[in-house]
Amino acid sequence: MEQSVVSVDVVALRFWEADVTVTLGVAPREFEPFTGELALPGVLLGRGERLVSAARRAVHAKLGVPDVAIGAVGQLETFDEPNRDPRGPTLSIAMWAVVGPHHGPARWIPFDAVPPLAFDHNRIVDAARGGLARLLWKDLAFTRALTGDEFPATTAVELSTALHGARPDPANLNRTLAAISGLERTAERRRVRATGRPAAVWAFTTSQ
Repeated sequence: MEQSVVSVDVVALRFWEADVTVTLGVAPREFEPFTGELALPGVLLGRGERLVSAARRAVHAKLGVPDVAIGAVGQLETFDEPNRDPRGPTLSIAMWAVVGPHHGPARWIPFDAVPPLAFDHNRIVDAARGGLARLLWKDLAFTRALTGDEFPATTAVELSTALHGARPDPANLNRTLAAISGLERTAERRRVRATGRPAAVWAFTTSQ
């Protein structure tokens, strides 16, 4: 039986202060197969290499993100369709990463506007969105990498809308935030954009 190789494909997320929604990074492939087509950053897992290290390597090499700008990284799920790669059986372990501000050549696109991607990367993105939506407000490493140590309520709305694909009910979202251990609503109110109303600010009270 032909042995499978293992690739690590990363859904790298950007949500900077000036961004209105979460975007994910893609870049044209340099080599066959699918030369020139957009794809998620991915690398083959090296011998003895940990998944997080491979994911960071992929984001740096394929999206041009400096290592210092790569924040939290985690695992999503595995894709084992035998024909997903025309070169032969390849097991793909999908990871997520959150990247901070930097200058790089990658193209950043919202979940609702993902173009056709190489391999089965559209399927990976679709599955990842649901997985990331389930992590939001539950996995604090993931959540804080996106929100920072404090954030206005409008940021929480934008994050939930981007990952769930629908605008959250404000009362339900407030209850969700209030139930998070180590997260408190402050007395501060902050206007995020010139046209917006001042919004309540939430802050994590514990260090990461």
